[in-house]
Amino acid sequence: MIATANSITLSEWQTVGPGDCDELQGRFLDQSDAAKSVASTQADSRLLELTELRGGLEVKAFSHVGRIRIGDLNITVLPKLRGASLLRLLRYVYGFRRLNLISDTSHLIEPCGFEDLLVAQLNTEAQELLSRGLQRSYIAQNERLASPRGRINIQQLALDGGNITATLPCRHYPRIEDTLLNRVLVAGLKLAGSIASNVALRRESRRLATQIEEQVSPVNLNSAVMNQVARQLNRLTKSYLPAMSIIRLLVEAQGVALEGEAITHRLPGFMFDMNAFFQALLSRFLRENLPGYSVIDEHSLKGMMRYNPNFSPPRKSPTPRPDYVIRYGNNICSILDAKYRDIWEKDLPRHMLYQLVVYAVSHRDQPRSTILYPTFHPGARETRIDVTDPVYGKMLGQVCLRPVNLERIEALVDDTTTNGRRERENYASSVAFGAE
Repeated sequence: MIATANSITLSEWQTVGPGDCDELQGRFLDQSDAAKSVASTQADSRLLELTELRGGLEVKAFSHVGRIRIGDLNITVLPKLRGASLLRLLRYVYGFRRLNLISDTSHLIEPCGFEDLLVAQLNTEAQELLSRGLQRSYIAQNERLASPRGRINIQQLALDGGNITATLPCRHYPRIEDTLLNRVLVAGLKLAGSIASNVALRRESRRLATQIEEQVSPVNLNSAVMNQVARQLNRLTKSYLPAMSIIRLLVEAQGVALEGEAITHRLPGFMFDMNAFFQALLSRFLRENLPGYSVIDEHSLKGMMRYNPNFSPPRKSPTPRPDYVIRYGNNICSILDAKYRDIWEKDLPRHMLYQLVVYAVSHRDQPRSTILYPTFHPGARETRIDVTDPVYGKMLGQVCLRPVNLERIEALVDDTTTNGRRERENYASSVAFGAE
């Protein structure tokens, strides 16, 4: 943990208080409404928890990394995964191109620099799109033209009531760059230019946005727009996929609520969800390296729970959704849940255990569920918890706590040899099913 004037740096899942850091001694939350609102939002979302103690302020980090400003205090949360490894795994999960703009080995360990990784990657993706030529599409336009093009709008001409003008109402389809993908690209570059801590990256983002914005219309980043972008991505526009993925990550990591018709709330900082990243990493790794099996993300365990209609008002029944269900044909082989918390070094929270017990008892033929968690401890091994009937001692189910070595996954995904493929499949099998 590092402390400087009005700023502290800690690691994910770390808690520091007045006794650990001189900067927190005698410090309390700013009494302004803005500071209280930010602190409350952070705690409710489990991004960061600030507690006022008698001797000062206590800061508790969870699975989010990045930086945030609360009042006059700057807080930076660093990932435990070293910079070069995290960069390579980010490329693997989201399909980014390789970067030559920043150092792979030192950038991410510098305080207040994690967001610059994504900004630099977005700048590279945008520059690549510009060098290849931005996507153009045939967009319908209704205009009054002196030289008619397309189809003359007879209905509009009749509505004019015989007015004599030098133009005719036309509907034509010019092939232009004012597409939704390019609009979102410009909006994302402007957002990147506002959050980067590196001056050169901010300048580069704004320069690229200026190059494109003259040809496209402005757009607000919201859930409807981002979902529409996802539907438009296909084999013809797949070159935009990395850039669109980065823009979504930047928006979500800023604490922006993607609900409604516009950005509804923005926190003063950047917080990246490592739990979502870990879940996406395992999803791709298992899907690519379990031949013959199907991996279903967030599979609904329908029919497991339902309200009794005789004793409750009409309500939607709760539906448990484990992160992954692995099937072989129609048979469920494994129920897995990813938790970005080193359970080998830290205690297993009760809510995680209870959640996995529910998943285990949902499977009658094989009542077992598994927590996949990252660890850097060389001696970490699988642990199993038997769930039994407290009266008769009958076995009800089993919960497995299975460590995942991210450094090994990093090495395996970089190995393109035949032997590397076999090792990936073997490790994916051990992650999905464990060792009997």
